[in-house]
Amino acid sequence: MDAAKLELAAQRYREAETALDAARADLQAEAVVFLRQTDERGAQAAIARITGWTDEHLRRLMKSAEEQAT
Repeated sequence: MDAAKLELAAQRYREAETALDAARADLQAEAVVFLRQTDERGAQAAIARITGWTDEHLRRLMKSAEEQAT
């Protein structure tokens, strides 16, 4: 691998990491909004099924969102 290829790979990695961070933030925000706006039974279980997140992760996410809101 030469330096130009290494630089290109590093740039692609940084861009992918930025895109992943943005997608994670969007997904977390949507999950918080969904939980706040619904009284639907099983909403937390549905989010866990869709995202693969644990109940504990969702509790921490909601706690963090509440702390940021205050």
